[in-house]
Amino acid sequence: MITKRQEKLLNFLVREYISTAEPVSSLALKKITDLDVCGATIRNDLQELTEAGYITQPHTSAGRVPTQKAYRYFAEKISAERPASAEGFGEAKEDAFSDFIARQIKTAHQQIEEEMKLAEELMKSLSEVSTTLNYTRIQNNDNLFEILEILGPSKTAHNKNIDIINKIIKELENF
Repeated sequence: MITKRQEKLLNFLVREYISTAEPVSSLALKKITDLDVCGATIRNDLQELTEAGYITQPHTSAGRVPTQKAYRYFAEKISAERPASAEGFGEAKEDAFSDFIARQIKTAHQQIEEEMKLAEELMKSLSEVSTTLNYTRIQNNDNLFEILEILGPSKTAHNKNIDIINKIIKELENF
């Protein structure tokens, strides 16, 4: 659970990062927020947000960058605060922004799912042609794919591969 001040910092950090695509420093956050706290307090809050997994720091002297967890939290907060009907331009603008964030998160999730499926298919294919011990584990939220191949491909698969190779050789000889 994050504090109200940390939530406000996270909100400003996500918005600033989205608009600049650059890591956000504690000094920049102090300038753009209306919080009446010193830079050290902001850095301490940022450290707690880092430990909680909401932000990351690419390297020691860099600013902070929101993680997927931060984007999800940000989008959920905006969705929860969204009024039933937009009554003005400001609300419509905020709705458009929250919709944009939600679409970006959904697209990212879909891309991850597609990559996981491709990785699973690749691991299965590799284990079918392997003649040595092969163990692969892919974990994705609710799914766990494990492939254990100890003895290599079955005799039937091995014979099928030899048949295919022989057919290719014969076709090349006839060419």
